Amino acid sequence: MSAGSIAAALERRLEIERDQLGLWLPVALGGGVVLWFALPRPALWAAAMLALVAGGLALIALGRGGRLVRSLAVGALAMALGMALIWWRAERVAAPVLARPAMVAMTARVERVEPLVARGLVRLTLAPNVSSLPPRIRVNLTEADAPAGLSAGATIRLRARLMPPPEAAVPGAYDYARVAWFTAIGATGRGFAPVKVLVAGRGEAGLRRALTGHVTSSVAGSAGGVAAALVTGDTGSISENDAEAMRAAGLAHLLSVSGLHITAVVGATMIVMLRLLALIPGLALRVRLPLVAAGAGALAAVGYTLLTGAEVPTVRSCVAALMVLVGLAMGREAMTLRLVAAGALIVLLFWPESLAGPSFQLSFAAITAIVALHDHPRLRTFGLVRDEGPGRRLFRGMALLLLTGVVVEVALMPIAAYHFHKAGLYGALANIVAIPWTTFVVMPLEALALALDAAGRGAPVWWLVAQAIGLLLWLARLVAASPGAVSAWPAMPDAAFALMVGGGLWLALWRTGWRRWGLVPLVVGAAWAIMTPAPDLLVTGDGRHAAIRTPAGVMLLRDRTGDYMRGMLAETGGSTVEPGLMSEAAGVRCSADLCVATVAGQWRVLMMRSAYLVPVGELVAACRMADVVVSERRLPRGCRPRWLRLDRPTLATTGGVAVSFARGQVVTVKRAGDRHPWRRPPRVMPVRAESR
Repeated sequence: MSAGSIAAALERRLEIERDQLGLWLPVALGGGVVLWFALPRPALWAAAMLALVAGGLALIALGRGGRLVRSLAVGALAMALGMALIWWRAERVAAPVLARPAMVAMTARVERVEPLVARGLVRLTLAPNVSSLPPRIRVNLTEADAPAGLSAGATIRLRARLMPPPEAAVPGAYDYARVAWFTAIGATGRGFAPVKVLVAGRGEAGLRRALTGHVTSSVAGSAGGVAAALVTGDTGSISENDAEAMRAAGLAHLLSVSGLHITAVVGATMIVMLRLLALIPGLALRVRLPLVAAGAGALAAVGYTLLTGAEVPTVRSCVAALMVLVGLAMGREAMTLRLVAAGALIVLLFWPESLAGPSFQLSFAAITAIVALHDHPRLRTFGLVRDEGPGRRLFRGMALLLLTGVVVEVALMPIAAYHFHKAGLYGALANIVAIPWTTFVVMPLEALALALDAAGRGAPVWWLVAQAIGLLLWLARLVAASPGAVSAWPAMPDAAFALMVGGGLWLALWRTGWRRWGLVPLVVGAAWAIMTPAPDLLVTGDGRHAAIRTPAGVMLLRDRTGDYMRGMLAETGGSTVEPGLMSEAAGVRCSADLCVATVAGQWRVLMMRSAYLVPVGELVAACRMADVVVSERRLPRGCRPRWLRLDRPTLATTGGVAVSFARGQVVTVKRAGDRHPWRRPPRVMPVRAESR
């Protein structure tokens, strides 16, 4: 088959799919963002952008027209624009980062106060009045150390233990250094009493914080935290156990204000407005009430978005809701993939870095899967309103809800596995109950309770809210505790994830039969991810923590390891069970200072587990017998293992390391020549007088 006939066939196919071509514009823009993250240094970014622009312009100038040429040209230019946007954004937010951990006494202005009630903490975002500190830092205080009158706009004096924003501890873990760069946070840490308020803030806590406090005082415990999350998007009062149960049950999306919540608010506002205005005969006869109700719904959507912090899923949902309302006012179809694409385009234009985060990916994957599914002709026919009995109508609705839940779970599973190394298996079934219960019971009860509170009569309804959310949490715990509720995934290759995403988009965005070709990369990527074995050895970037994988599970080097580090090493090691200790594992010999483990049947790994120096002669002799040596300190020159030497100088270059012995593969957090700004940021360090 000649190139000309292939081009002609593609031209005919694109002519049939012409209404779908616009959906690929945000995909191309996002592809440019992904390419910027994937390429390591500015020279390659510039070369790629120039090549894309040159290719796009050449296609326009030399091509003979047709949809194929125009589509490729627009796609290339959109990718170049995506690269330019994310590069510009990364440079625009540039701010210095703390050079190394330090104890600092400082005066700072409070920019934001976030109570983390379930953890007994208050999180502060501060702007220090010290030139040798980063311009913005984040500090946690215990509730007991937080002084009265602490609010946004206040100036405070405190001591804090600060450290640079940590990069991913091991490959596949959360990279906070990248996230902090785009929020201009240059240090994080822990504050200590006494904390003195030098200049009072605005005095009021702000509507969002005040409303969160009102809800949590009306409903106790995690139920109050869930109630606050539904109203203001603040999840700080939900206990970690209940938050984890919601994640394992596939119900965590209920805690992130997005399409479900915006839809409920807009729908309720429109219904109430229509009913109230219809009571006035003059208005009902002279004014198009649906338009007035749609305007009220739009105001409610914008207000709710601002109240809940304007996070990416909320902004996307608000944009989509506004466009739906405009479409309804114009007599158009309410919800289409074009609206989803428009929402994605707006978010990428203003916050291109959000593409790399799970929030953006989960939000758009879910709504794209739902709209694409219900846009299928067969499902449209199945869902048509019919003159039938209530039993058949209920069955049809339940079948649609179950199918939607299954499709959404399938769409979200690769994203959850890639970012969180876990994927729930029963989420579709749990959501059949949880989504209607939240939408039609919990949220209306909360709205009623808040309305009655204006007259001081909301207490009985708040009791009903507590019971309703209690049932929701009971469902989450029940599903999370079920056998096989959560599957563990080790860190999957980026290319495998990209194949699954690309295949899913191909399936969702085309309409004709060639959409089925998306199954090929989807299946290949899934098989690649499934066949990727869990690493045999994990070493954090500072060398202090290490974990090995044994038939009994993940085993940790140090007996005293924090909860976060324990959970992170277990998850990236592909395990959902509590990690054990090397000192208690079979086949591992440990002293107070060293552990020697035989990993994957034959590989001998020597690991330092204390800060005390081992006699050089003994250490050198032990190194000769080991294949891999791990140390948080610089090892002597005579320490020469047979394969890998992972000490402080090496790990400073590589970052965290994951080793698979069977394949002889070593994966590192840092790549050679990586010049992304958060890898080599401008650094500052407090002078000695400020660090007392």
